Amino acid sequence: MFTIPAVPAPIRILALEPYFGGHHADFLEALRRHSRHRWTVLTMPARQWRWRMRGAALHMAREAAPLESRGFDLLFASDFLPLADFRALAPAGLARLPAVAYFHENQLSYPLEPGQRRDIQYGFMNLMTALAATEVWFNSAFHRDSFLAAARAMLAKMPDGVPEGLADGVAAKSRVMAPGSNLAPFAPGRARGQRQPPLTILWNHRWEFEKNPETFFDVIFFLAEEGVPFNLALVGEATRKWPPVFERARKRLADRLVRFGYIPAREDYEAEVCRSDIVVSTAIHEFFGLPVVEAIAAGCFPLVPARLSYPEIIPADLQETFFYQDPRELRVKLVRLLAGKGPWDKLAKLADHVQRYDWANRIHEFDAALERVAKG
Repeated sequence: MFTIPAVPAPIRILALEPYFGGHHADFLEALRRHSRHRWTVLTMPARQWRWRMRGAALHMAREAAPLESRGFDLLFASDFLPLADFRALAPAGLARLPAVAYFHENQLSYPLEPGQRRDIQYGFMNLMTALAATEVWFNSAFHRDSFLAAARAMLAKMPDGVPEGLADGVAAKSRVMAPGSNLAPFAPGRARGQRQPPLTILWNHRWEFEKNPETFFDVIFFLAEEGVPFNLALVGEATRKWPPVFERARKRLADRLVRFGYIPAREDYEAEVCRSDIVVSTAIHEFFGLPVVEAIAAGCFPLVPARLSYPEIIPADLQETFFYQDPRELRVKLVRLLAGKGPWDKLAKLADHVQRYDWANRIHEFDAALERVAKG
């Protein structure tokens, strides 16, 4: 007689997110919604990140204390929580739980704007969180490796009192867990027929210096001056004070802009991505690159640098097509694409490939890993 294997009972997870906004909020909400486990989520608003890293444990330990009796199996914390402090301040029933620290970014290898100096205390807090966690999850291998290299460099500068093997210990309990996205709404973009000029170039990254908008607009201004036909959609999350080059672009490219500014409604953002044709990244820093994944899922042709986390997203046999080595090669490839001469036939394979990042496919690995950590 055939018997269906029993499904293990869901575990109970207490999630702690001191910076609940942007991709941190999107990630945690989607993970909770798709997971088969039972989640309780404590959050704080996404503001004053330095104070969050310094003081969130004080607030969250107190907020979590009345929940101790719920019998949680696991803590799930983001990189903004000083986990070692939380364990010291929380009731014993919470402090002793297995804990996953999920690193969206870190303050050891995050690039600094010109003229800034790194405040090492925040990077050290990230390291202490990693040491206090049962497992440390990074959103890419590039992120994990850059964090560990920066941690080793920082520890090498300490004058004394450094226990041996700290970074190696973090490495041994580290795991790469790429985030997911709801990619189904981007499918209509793939259903479009033959692309007709002028094609639309998409910028859907954050409007911050580490995404290197200056290089992007240098290329775009060159194309405009050469009379190359194209439209431009400038979306993505923008801070109150974005790089000045965006304002120059608004004036110089007014006749080519089809969208300018952050799109708060998710449905409107998805529709804009689906209307676009080419997505470009000029980032000097990218720990994962979910906006590029979403654009690819919508049928956009990606042109991205041959570094950072992109080699993990683009399969090796397609990298020559979708990578560029320098701004000159980016210009050459863009001109060909905008003239309708690019290898568009290779895009379907890549769009199929990135479906692995849909939450419907990612959640199985997350749920299994969470259960494994909880049960030791």
